Amino acid sequence: MSLSRLLVTVLNRLQPSAETVMLVSAIAVGVISGTAVTLFRKLILFAQEFYWHKLAVVLSAKWSWAIICIPMIGALVVSLLRLKLDLVEANASNRDIGQLSYTQVPLKTVAAALSLGAGASLGPEGPSVELGSNIGSLLGQMMQFSTERIRLLIGAGGAAGLAAGFNAPIAGVFFALEVLLRDSYRTDKSSPNSDVSVVVIASVISALVSQISLGERPAFSLPVYEVRSYWELPLYLGLGVLASVVALLFTRAIKQAKRFFAGEWAIAPFMQNLAMPIKLLIGGFCVGIIALTFPEAIGIGYETVESILQDTPFKIPLLIILLVVKLLLTAISSASGFVGGIFAPSIFLGAVLGSLYGQAIASFLPASIPIAASPAYALVGMAAVLAGTVRAPLTSVLLLFEMTRDYRIVLPLMAAVGLCAWVLDQIDSSKSDRMIMQWSDLPADIEVLEKIKIAEVMTLNPASVKYSMPLLQAAQFITSGYHHSALILDDINHLQGIVTTQDLKRFLSAPAGDRPLEEMTVQNICTSEVICTFADESLADALKRMATRDLRQMPVVDRHQPKRVIGMVDRLAITTAYNTALTKRAIAARITATKPTLPVATIHATAITNGSSNNASDKSNGGENNLSNTLDSTSNNNLNTESDIHSSESISS
Repeated sequence: MSLSRLLVTVLNRLQPSAETVMLVSAIAVGVISGTAVTLFRKLILFAQEFYWHKLAVVLSAKWSWAIICIPMIGALVVSLLRLKLDLVEANASNRDIGQLSYTQVPLKTVAAALSLGAGASLGPEGPSVELGSNIGSLLGQMMQFSTERIRLLIGAGGAAGLAAGFNAPIAGVFFALEVLLRDSYRTDKSSPNSDVSVVVIASVISALVSQISLGERPAFSLPVYEVRSYWELPLYLGLGVLASVVALLFTRAIKQAKRFFAGEWAIAPFMQNLAMPIKLLIGGFCVGIIALTFPEAIGIGYETVESILQDTPFKIPLLIILLVVKLLLTAISSASGFVGGIFAPSIFLGAVLGSLYGQAIASFLPASIPIAASPAYALVGMAAVLAGTVRAPLTSVLLLFEMTRDYRIVLPLMAAVGLCAWVLDQIDSSKSDRMIMQWSDLPADIEVLEKIKIAEVMTLNPASVKYSMPLLQAAQFITSGYHHSALILDDINHLQGIVTTQDLKRFLSAPAGDRPLEEMTVQNICTSEVICTFADESLADALKRMATRDLRQMPVVDRHQPKRVIGMVDRLAITTAYNTALTKRAIAARITATKPTLPVATIHATAITNGSSNNASDKSNGGENNLSNTLDSTSNNNLNTESDIHSSESISS
């Protein structure tokens, strides 16, 4: 019996509370993620040893230029894994959230390890975060958790992966809350502390496992830095501005490289017809060329970063070359098909930029002005570029603080990181609107949804049961009416919770507990923390709230009496109302354009059709099952771990 199945059996027999179940699940995610990330790191070291020591010695003994072939050989090996992975993903395309194939996770992990071992200019932290998130998702699938709990375990696994990768549990927690679970904390929530506890425990346990296996040594060996003068703060602000420029160029270079390899460039349309192994060979050839000339830029690059932080002399021209080469090589490695993240390249670029900046200002300023050495600026540059690339300023500050464990560097660190994040937010101000719409099947035309109120599309008499109704009787009622859920009301018809068919299925399929099933009521298994909306709110507000827990429908309550239910709104009604509004707008534009030439009777008939569309919107809950299935499938695919956490470092870029 596997560990997960043993955990399920034990929890079902003990019948613990929901908080206890999530606590035990967090510990399991931390242990498994920490172990998996440790094995992943050891596999990278094994691949590096094989490619760049054993194989390189054999090839270079015959031809000095044969080192170019090493990344190309690695590309061929990775392409075989990618082909197998694509086949697995194609077979799993119709799975719901958390329904990952069990072979998918190890295939991605091995492909990432072999990519990094072959010299691809990417990082291990993204695959580590993805590995932890996938473990959380798989555990939630085995435990038959709800969508909300699976998403929480995905965040906990991501935190565990980052914590194990950097030996930085605090940064792992904030990465999960700031990036992976960011939308869940933008709406009102009655008990966020329990969710944070799950993430914290998973991160701490994973970091502990990593320390036991790999040692307590931090990611970098850093000297003790000294802030020579607080008058240096404007200089660090200048570094923050430069870091925002580098981060912007870096993310756009990756996007343009992906467009090039997809054949979207006018000068290279033939790239679209090339097979994936050929694209990987092109990327491997570029890595091999750079390995001959600038070996410092290939691979993860942490050796170069540590040399910069230890104040090893790097001339300004060499730093400029490394900055440009690393940026372009990372974009090519990512776009050509190598597997890895952009966390490590961001740190590399930040260290090079900071060292370059520190040396440049030291050469311009007179010697009488005390400033810190260039490694101090390299450290701040690492955090600033990382924050600009992954859009996680708090994570970046805490990550670098955990590495140095020196409080004196925090003020300049926060100044540069904060300014860099602010500059990039001003440039990309449309991001928040896109995130509101990413969970639905609707285009990002949010103005349409903002003009439609909940009262126009809600159902007036939602399915409901009394909180004292026996569980089996409630299950029969819900399934006989083909309801997805039912509201739980007390004796005075006040809202007490909600129960879904998924809750019923999970409870009825579990082994019998100490309490007989006949004595159970819906109050014992319902969700008491219910997200609600108001009749005077817009559909955009409702859609955003529904996205936080992947809800299919949401109660509408009285604003002055929040426990009194007045209706229910669902995704099908929102989709129908949205499409109807777009159709009405198109009809109006058409009528306006053709009004001088249309007969009066034609215009009148068009208006009648318009009115019929509006009536159809009011009856949106009566049918259209195909549209509902499409919406549910699309939303679940959006929540699938692969699209949520597909190299979690790169989702923010």
